[in-house]
Amino acid sequence: MDGIGHIQIIDTAELDRNTPEKWTNFTLSKVNDSLVRMGIFEGEFHWHHHDLEDEFFFVVSGKLLLDLEDKTIELLPHQGFTVPRGVEHRTRAEERTVVLMVEGNTVKPRGDL
Repeated sequence: MDGIGHIQIIDTAELDRNTPEKWTNFTLSKVNDSLVRMGIFEGEFHWHHHDLEDEFFFVVSGKLLLDLEDKTIELLPHQGFTVPRGVEHRTRAEERTVVLMVEGNTVKPRGDL
């Protein structure tokens, strides 16, 4: 995975336009020991957590609902939120939503179940 996204332009709008799936993610770049991923979300993901890694979500378009054990965080475009390691969470989107995520390169995208 070394060098992914290095010395090239990453066009998230083009990726969004050319992706018909309602739920997917792409690794855009590796930055030191972290990955920058783009997610396209529509619907809901399962409850999960990451034992060792924090996870940062930044909304590019749409609206992301981040369910935590005791509350729901609503993120609109240009807003971000970090879920600390070990915190049970679930992502939901009622409409097509594009999100950038920054997380350790050891994160399992489906979570530590």
